[in-house]
Amino acid sequence: MPRLTEKLVETLAPRDEEYCVWDAEVVGLGVRVRPTGAKSFVLMYRRGGKQRKHTMGKVDVGYGVKEARERAKELLRGLRDGIDPQDAKAEERKAVTVAELVDLYLAEGPALKPDKKAASWKSDGRLFECHVKPLLGRYLARDLSKVDVAKFQKDVADGKTARNVKTGHRRRSRVTGGKTVAALTLAVLGACYQFGIETGRVAHNPVRGVKRFKINRRERYLSERELAAFGEALAAFEREDPRMQVMADAVRLLIFTGCRKNEILTLLWEWVDWRKTCLRLPDSKTGARVVPLADAAVALLKRRWEAGRPQTDLRGHNSGERPEPKRRSPFVLPAMKGEGHYVGLGHHWEKVRGRADAIARRRAEDAGEHPDDVPTLTNVRIHDLRHSFASFAIADGASLFMVGKVLGHKQARTTEIYAHLSDDPVKHVANRTATRLAEAMRG
Repeated sequence: MPRLTEKLVETLAPRDEEYCVWDAEVVGLGVRVRPTGAKSFVLMYRRGGKQRKHTMGKVDVGYGVKEARERAKELLRGLRDGIDPQDAKAEERKAVTVAELVDLYLAEGPALKPDKKAASWKSDGRLFECHVKPLLGRYLARDLSKVDVAKFQKDVADGKTARNVKTGHRRRSRVTGGKTVAALTLAVLGACYQFGIETGRVAHNPVRGVKRFKINRRERYLSERELAAFGEALAAFEREDPRMQVMADAVRLLIFTGCRKNEILTLLWEWVDWRKTCLRLPDSKTGARVVPLADAAVALLKRRWEAGRPQTDLRGHNSGERPEPKRRSPFVLPAMKGEGHYVGLGHHWEKVRGRADAIARRRAEDAGEHPDDVPTLTNVRIHDLRHSFASFAIADGASLFMVGKVLGHKQARTTEIYAHLSDDPVKHVANRTATRLAEAMRG
């Protein structure tokens, strides 16, 4: 048995059948020569009473006899510690990248989490596509460390994934960074790894133990004066274009009910319970729920019901046939054009809050106040109407528990963001009591 050298390996010629030349220095190390002339270093060893052959790699300029001997010795030491190179190689082939783990999570996860809404899965998918895959997609999921995850969170917060992407004709998607987006992305990445652990794809969750950026939730509550400005703005839009009534009524229903945007925009007439004066939503962010309707909301719905009553066109036609009567839309807020429900609120809201802001400043100026001292309304979000509903309810003495019931919160801690608002009625009682006490002391 010869000692392998670079010159010997170079002179080995192909034969009709594959053959191996073994090294005299390291037992089990050899060079395999295929009929095609391809040469590879192999290691022959015994494991569990069976003989195994492990291919170490092709003979190359950067991988010669010296490197093969060192690698063979390393593998033999691993065998003594119970590490089989063939098993390790099989594990390597099965290893998934972070991008592959994400795709598996989005494909198989809904079956494991049947209560999670489709909209939530869609939102998670956007975070994965916009932030996780660009920065971590090529990593082997098993090799990702806490340091990698912490650095990833910082990179997203610093805007390394921010970009403006064209998504279609005259349509673009603006991907932003920031600490809030980074924290949310870290949360979905952690859920993805937990799925990987449960399904046997990975053995650890590198997100666990990484401190997430604190999410500063912005809460904006409208005052009575600000709501009056919005009311005037909506009325102005209706006067200028009657078609805008559907938009104005959408905003009014959001204000009167405290519902989420999609709960109102997709509202069907069949979900309106006129007898019990409530909405019976078969599905929402927290599942099926009943929304009590105030008198103002009922009056608005009745007006829309009457306005949408089908009218038979009795005018004559040359054909002698009467046209089919116009059908009532199944949606409380039908689309301005075509079938379906109204979908343009996001676009129209920009104009509404801009006009409401101008009205609020004009009213302040008429009252002798400086317009610059008036809080701007241009940053009011549609969801802030829901916050405002809660603030008015609490100011009127409603408990956090009851507010949570009306808003459809599944967990009590969700309503706790309004806890500080309950101080206002308490302070009012304290002020009124202290004033009476002070008057009594003055005699």
